[in-house]
Amino acid sequence: MAIATPEVYNEMIDRAKAGRFAYPAVNVTSSQTITAALQGFAEAESDGILQVSVGGAEYASGSTVKDRVSGSLALAAYATEAAKGYGITVALHTDHCTKKNLDSWVRPLLALEAEAVKNGQNPLFQSHMFDGSDIPLDENLVIAEELLELSVAARTILEIEVGVVGGEEDGHEAAINDKLYTTAEDGLATVKALGSGEKGRYLTALTFGNVHGVYKPGAVKLRPSILADIQKAVGEQIGKENPFDLVFHGGSGSTEAEISEAVDNGVIKMNIDTDTQYAFTRPVVGHMFTNYDGVLKIDGEVGNKKAYDPRAWGKLAEAGMAQRIVEACQRLRSAGHKLG
Repeated sequence: MAIATPEVYNEMIDRAKAGRFAYPAVNVTSSQTITAALQGFAEAESDGILQVSVGGAEYASGSTVKDRVSGSLALAAYATEAAKGYGITVALHTDHCTKKNLDSWVRPLLALEAEAVKNGQNPLFQSHMFDGSDIPLDENLVIAEELLELSVAARTILEIEVGVVGGEEDGHEAAINDKLYTTAEDGLATVKALGSGEKGRYLTALTFGNVHGVYKPGAVKLRPSILADIQKAVGEQIGKENPFDLVFHGGSGSTEAEISEAVDNGVIKMNIDTDTQYAFTRPVVGHMFTNYDGVLKIDGEVGNKKAYDPRAWGKLAEAGMAQRIVEACQRLRSAGHKLG
């Protein structure tokens, strides 16, 4: 198996929850970053999730075209073919679609997938995220309820965000303040609106101080215990242990202890982007500095084609990013848990 079917994706989530591990969800923007992610998952013997942001989708369609649907389809098509060679299973996911981008991105993708399902095919993506963190919770959940119904028709899983992740990602920015901490009341409101599985499966990003991007130690105060408190409070109300399938946003830069506690409290997916971006770029920088007179035609010389061939530094970039993904799999305990 390469790309997960809807049934296999549900199995992946169930296995993670039962086994107390989580999948790295790696943002990809190109064929090279997809290859790097697949390499990392394969080396860790872990299944995983490849995800596309709105900016990543626009970039993949061509930086002068910026068609987010076309870019999403292109990345999914490449991943579907390339993943066949790596011996692991990956799911495809769209990440952080805010309200203003729904009609130009996720709703068209869901419509395409619902049509595919009607024709007896599997959806191209396995899940989509609606990020309603920049609107009131009531409105967030009304839209999420509608999208959950569309997701069921498309045989995909919806991801929602209840609370606010600080920092900036793809032009969406939030302040670092008390809104970064989801409450038990927020969790109860979510279950009241979306159910606990009977209306369709969904993943929930409950926030516990998460911040996108890179930050120094001490700048962000993560409180993973909030996840356990909300799981307990909601679970007691509806008679279901650990009712939420949780997502950890802003995972780059987190400590091993913070990651471990979050996974213990029900996290089955952790987003990682900033760290893998750096891991991809750093070897390229080293190559350029080391081979300065080879990658540039200096003082009338001709340079060294083997040095400036994109494959030379591209392989280094992919290996660097793959190694960071191996590390993420180990910290999230998914290493060695691939299906089959």
